[in-house]
Amino acid sequence: MIELRRYQRAALDVAVELTPKGGGERRPARAKDISLGGMFVECGQPLPFSSELVVHVTLPGHRAPFAIPAVVRWTRPDGMGLQFGLLGARETHAITGLTKAP
Repeated sequence: MIELRRYQRAALDVAVELTPKGGGERRPARAKDISLGGMFVECGQPLPFSSELVVHVTLPGHRAPFAIPAVVRWTRPDGMGLQFGLLGARETHAITGLTKAP
């Protein structure tokens, strides 16, 4: 199989909270992998395709949480694939550190 992903992914298992754009309650979920392009999150009720949201996550090795803008790009019954919006330098550095090949 040919891998067509643009960015290196890293396995992850951390709690996240998702806030739909425009407000609303934070919804709990679990991030299962991450790259500079996005992440997969397991959740009970995926948001609809193209929904905009903010992912609140504390990445391994960091104390302060990140608030990362994202868009739902695909869904399946147990979760959804998110594409990140504009990342700041702090977020880019943290994710790059997780996805670097050993």
